[in-house]
Amino acid sequence: MEKGIGTAAGRLLAAILPHVTFDGWSEAAFRAAASETGIAPELARAICPRGALDLAVAFHRQGDREMEAALAGEDLSALRFRDRVARAVRLRLEGADREVVRRGASLFALPQNAATGVGLIWGTADAIWRALGDRSDDINWYSKRATLSAVYSATVLFWLADDSEGHQATWQFLDRRIEGVMRFEKFKAGVRDSPVLGRMLEGPLKALGRVRPPAGPPWDLPGRMGGGRG
Repeated sequence: MEKGIGTAAGRLLAAILPHVTFDGWSEAAFRAAASETGIAPELARAICPRGALDLAVAFHRQGDREMEAALAGEDLSALRFRDRVARAVRLRLEGADREVVRRGASLFALPQNAATGVGLIWGTADAIWRALGDRSDDINWYSKRATLSAVYSATVLFWLADDSEGHQATWQFLDRRIEGVMRFEKFKAGVRDSPVLGRMLEGPLKALGRVRPPAGPPWDLPGRMGGGRG
């Protein structure tokens, strides 16, 4: 994206947010943002062909970048890895406007926008794993992001309805979800290390071991068989 277009998109995003609370990520909110920034409707549509949907996507990705920056500024060395993941998810939500996120959840729940929403959640999971130094280069690259996407999605839905002080109920819910993931990972390791099951699954495990992540964004590409990243 060119710098000028990026700046204009940023102005549109800043201008639409106050309207989203009342009008959602709607065409009316998009037009109001264009009017308030003095950007001609034709140019605004060129910058955001899908209108408010493109700005909702930009808002979500901006939240990912802010989470990554906040995480980079923290010393996580004393935390268990599971607690580092929980901290990343918590930072991602603590920096978000809950009503704007609620409106976004409604937008991405629409059938025509569902794929975009799923891709954004996947992107958030990927951003967290990368920020925490994940170096997986096999099927685990996918399983880690798929599992965290499910944890993050469930936590967001809980958070949107949570009226507890300091959202403590949400953070407890998050801890329980991560505990469930850790138990599953322990089970997987037990199956892999089992003399009997290990032999039974040797062929499938070898095949899965050859799956590689996509070479780079976008992350909605199938895995590759064979060598490392291209």
